[in-house]
Amino acid sequence: MDPNTLNLLKGAAGAGGGPYVGDLAVAHGTTPHISVYPWESGTGFGTKYSNPSTLPPSTGYSVAFSPDGADLAVGHYSSPYISVYPWSSGFGTKYSNPSTLPTGYVCYAVAWSPDGADIAAAHDSSPYINVYPWSSGFGTKYSNPSTLPTGVAGTGVAFSPDGADIAVTQQSGSPYVSAYPWSSGFGTKYADPSTPPTDHGRSVTFSPDGADIAVGHSGSPYFSVYPWSSGFGTKYSNPSSLVNDACYGIAFSPDGALLAVGYHNSPYVSVYEWSSGFGTKYSDPSTLPASQAGGVSFTPDGADLAVPHNTSPNITVYPWDSGFGTKYADPSTLPAGAGKDVAFSPA
Repeated sequence: MDPNTLNLLKGAAGAGGGPYVGDLAVAHGTTPHISVYPWESGTGFGTKYSNPSTLPPSTGYSVAFSPDGADLAVGHYSSPYISVYPWSSGFGTKYSNPSTLPTGYVCYAVAWSPDGADIAAAHDSSPYINVYPWSSGFGTKYSNPSTLPTGVAGTGVAFSPDGADIAVTQQSGSPYVSAYPWSSGFGTKYADPSTPPTDHGRSVTFSPDGADIAVGHSGSPYFSVYPWSSGFGTKYSNPSSLVNDACYGIAFSPDGALLAVGYHNSPYVSVYEWSSGFGTKYSDPSTLPASQAGGVSFTPDGADLAVPHNTSPNITVYPWDSGFGTKYADPSTLPAGAGKDVAFSPA
């Protein structure tokens, strides 16, 4: 069965036919550096898929399924810094490396354009962001933006839902986030937000309707959210209940009504009501993640929330229904080493 048909069948449940059925991928610290499991909402983890024949060479920092679910990208420490595999309920043979690799020593974040025609890698060392055309393999890298992100490393990257913009967070050097128009190449950098994040940028995401952009960062208030309309609007007021350390992961729910953040200190994950501003923070889960959280992700139907973290079991997933439900049982084969990022296959 071809990958698109398979993913349509697997995702049909999440499109109104019952609970989400798909796959959950975790990028983590110890070999094999990437682990993928079947996932069914209400049931939890299935048996871990076999490892790819060509492993990422070192710590996996980021993971993303293509919009059609046919490919899986992993950003990692060590050359070639980004590895992409065909995906069809298991890993296919790794695609050839791009002819121009990301620079530095690690790819911290990967993202696909909404149409799947481009793939972006945020990485250590100038130019901090590489974007490639994608058609069952890497094309020739697009030219760098005329105004590069500042700082010493690109740490997060996201395309807007309509694919017309791309945002990059950066470590060291205000404004800690840069955004550009995107149309098969970088346009002129948008003006910086008038109230920039306060310290190292860690993660970035757009709301599902593209009306807002959220940035996780070091330094209080640890995450900042702005209206977005071809540029940054005035920063929204901080929530009344702040997290208490660096925000490494940030995600809107699929309906845009929630904003989840993963961060350094207990309780490691928080979820807020969202409607053009912060509402009430939900109560913490009864069983907290074990340690510092990485990226966070909702299932495509919003029924579950996954949180990777630095100590065993390295991944924790909760049912979500107007609050955290009872934590799902851990997978029978845990991710090896610190969980850094998580992604569900598309519905």
